[in-house]
Amino acid sequence: MIVDFNLKGKIAVVTGASRGIGASIARALAEYGAEVIITNKTMEGLPEVQETINNAGGKAVARACHNGVPSEIEALFKFVEEEYGRLDILVNNAAMNFYFGGIIDATEDVWDKTMEVNLKGNFFMCQHGARLMMKNNRGSIINVASINGVRPALFQGVYSITKAGVIAMTQSFAKELAPAGIRVNALLPGLTDTKFASVMVQNEELMDKVLLPQIPLHRAAQPDEMAGAVLYLASDASSYTTGAAIVVDGGALA
Repeated sequence: MIVDFNLKGKIAVVTGASRGIGASIARALAEYGAEVIITNKTMEGLPEVQETINNAGGKAVARACHNGVPSEIEALFKFVEEEYGRLDILVNNAAMNFYFGGIIDATEDVWDKTMEVNLKGNFFMCQHGARLMMKNNRGSIINVASINGVRPALFQGVYSITKAGVIAMTQSFAKELAPAGIRVNALLPGLTDTKFASVMVQNEELMDKVLLPQIPLHRAAQPDEMAGAVLYLASDASSYTTGAAIVVDGGALA
């Protein structure tokens, strides 16, 4: 096979997988053969995703893990090591963007909570995931950033700063982990129709007058449209791709 998307026998962890982009990614990885450990801050929503995957013939296990709590991250990877003995794919999708407002009015609490999950949490996820992958001298880490990390969005300043950090973090890990056979890449979604982005997608005036005119395809993405890029990055189809930022945004950055 010239282009190999087969993930049979691979062990994958997908964070923020209770809905939206994370759930779509988990379903896609399972469909192509990976055994998937799906996580979220709480168990809410995870059993439904697990059931969907397992009923379709895939394999999924649900675990609660708060991306902003290092002890919970450590416990997650201890579970993976004890149960599976390896890790092949890590998708850091968990994020938060609870503040939509002027950057000059952002409080310390806004800064701390957003950084804790979006940057600090993903940093330690990468560390723990890489250590486990090093045992087999191969693996793929995919960090879900955002086009906001390249072009900050109005009233999403702190969130945009964290996503720029995720892109830089991805490149840093990629350079240091390449000798260990571990590839590290970033996915940069554009506007996607998820609960996460509902404050924008459900605002018709904002969409029609501000957001859609900036997107050549003139629509928001569906979560499943992000899964293909992750499947590429997770599989051997991307065996020579590391340190990349794959943009899936309907042309918004063009």
